[in-house]
Amino acid sequence: MGSSLSRTTTGPALVWTALALVYVLWGSTYLGIRIAVESWPPFTSAALRFAVAALVLAAVLRLRRGPGALRVDRRQLGSAALVGVLLLAGGNGLVVLAESGPPATAVPSGIAALLVATVPLLVALLRTATGDRPRAWTIVGVTVGFLGLVLLVLPTDDTAAVPLAGALIVVAGTVCWSVGSFLSGRLRMPTDPFAATVYEMVAGAAALAGLALARNELRGFSPGDVTGRSWAALAYLTVAGSLVAFTAYVWLLHHAPISLVATYAYVNPVVAVALGALLVAEPVTAQVLAGGVVIVAGVALVVGSERPRQPSGKVAGAAGKFARR
Repeated sequence: MGSSLSRTTTGPALVWTALALVYVLWGSTYLGIRIAVESWPPFTSAALRFAVAALVLAAVLRLRRGPGALRVDRRQLGSAALVGVLLLAGGNGLVVLAESGPPATAVPSGIAALLVATVPLLVALLRTATGDRPRAWTIVGVTVGFLGLVLLVLPTDDTAAVPLAGALIVVAGTVCWSVGSFLSGRLRMPTDPFAATVYEMVAGAAALAGLALARNELRGFSPGDVTGRSWAALAYLTVAGSLVAFTAYVWLLHHAPISLVATYAYVNPVVAVALGALLVAEPVTAQVLAGGVVIVAGVALVVGSERPRQPSGKVAGAAGKFARR
C-alpha cells in the first residue's frame, strides 16, 4: 500500500469487495460512535481511538517500508497537523459530542450521518468563495442539499425531528470537516497519504485529549465503568473505521474509476440510517426520510457535476476524507 501505486486494471470482484467495505464500514461508524459514548466520555473515546489507530498504522508503515516511511519536513508536518485538528478534533469530535448525552438531547446516529453528508456541498461553496466558478448543476445540487438540511431540522407541530442544539453541533463539525478537506488540497501535505494520516491522527488525538481535559471528562471516570458493549464499539471504530475502511478507500482511488468511488458519499448516510433503525430502534419518520432523500440527491448532483473537474477525487472524497468517521 502507498502513494507509489498506479491506477491499474483490477478484477471487478475485488473492486466491489473494497467498495462494499467502504459503504458498510463507514456507514456503520455513526452507530459505533453512539454505542461507544454510552459509557465512554465523548472526547476521551475519540482521542483514544485515533491515538491507537495512528500507532498501528505507523507500525505497519515502519515494518513495510523501513525507517524513512514517516519522514516529512516541517511544513508538511504542520500542514498535516492543522488538517488533522480540523478533521478529527473539529469534525469527528463534534459529531461524537452531539451523539453523546441522554436520548432526549443526543442526535441519532442516522441523523448525524445525514447532516455530515452535506460536507461536499460546503466544500463546493468554499471553492466558489476562492474564485472557482461552479457549474450550473453544482449550484442546483448545493441548493437542493441545503433545502434537505432545512427540511430535516425544521420543527413540525412544535416538535423537531432532531434536537436543535445537537444538530447545530454536528453542523459546526461539518464546517470544520469541510475546511480541513478544502485545505488538504491546497497545503503542502506529505506526499504519501498513509504517512499524512498518521500525523493527522496524532494531532487530532492530541487536540481531542486536550478538549477532554478541558471538559473534566476524566474526573470520576474509571475504565472499569465502561461496558463491554462500549469497549467493543470503540475497538470496532478503531479497526474498521480508521484502518480497514481507510485502506480500502485509498486502494479504490488507485484501482477504480472515481465515478464509482464517489458513490460512497451518498450511500453511507443510507447505511447509517438503516442500521440505526434496525439495531437500536432509532425513529425514522416521514420528515427524516424526506430530508434524507433531498440531501442525498443534492450531494449526488454536486459529486456528479464536479467529477470531470476533480480527477483527483477531492470533492468526491470530501465526505469521508480518508477514514475519519
